[in-house]
Amino acid sequence: MLDFISEDDLETFEGWLKYQGIDKAASSPDDIRMWQQMFDEKEARKSTIAKVGLMKLRTTPGEHRYAVAVREGATLWLTLWVRHSPKGEFFVFMPRADRAWNPHASYHLDGTVHMKSYDRVGLTATKQQPLTCDFKGAVSLGAFWGHGPKGVGAICNPTDFSGVIEVSSRVLGPRDGGVTVDLVEPGCEPPAFAWTKIVRRKIFRDTVPQIIITVGTCG
Repeated sequence: MLDFISEDDLETFEGWLKYQGIDKAASSPDDIRMWQQMFDEKEARKSTIAKVGLMKLRTTPGEHRYAVAVREGATLWLTLWVRHSPKGEFFVFMPRADRAWNPHASYHLDGTVHMKSYDRVGLTATKQQPLTCDFKGAVSLGAFWGHGPKGVGAICNPTDFSGVIEVSSRVLGPRDGGVTVDLVEPGCEPPAFAWTKIVRRKIFRDTVPQIIITVGTCG
């Protein structure tokens, strides 16, 4: 089992090397100087990126929103949220300071499922069953990894959401821990996934189909 790597670990040169899978003791002085330069450039770029701050989500009649948030002290950092629109479609968002980035997954009324980033489809769209009251079985809306909510700086206000799954700061990180979002017929199990440990799983029954959000690790 690999040691957990946190966002704070990536603030140090040694932690960043560990994240990259680089053995400092086995590296030459020239390699170390090169890695150090790359680390310094990364830190300089990071200092120019604005934080998201408190998410300002407008309340829309008929809409449901569900958050996954990381607790660190008195602060609750938003790392992912699911939206069920008044129209009946589903979206999964990961907040980013660069609004043009806008990575998200969506499941539309006609059954089209895709993931987008910078307004471009990142994976080939698939056709699933339409979103009707006759929805059967279970369909995955994706597995989401690479969490750095403190660096993104999106603050979660629980009153903005219909439900919140809260986890500790040692569960979801830049390398470790993931979130799956599945749409299921009532009474159905989510699709099989290679979890080694499920930390939190919650069923949200406000929508048809229902939403199951799972937070866990894969070893």
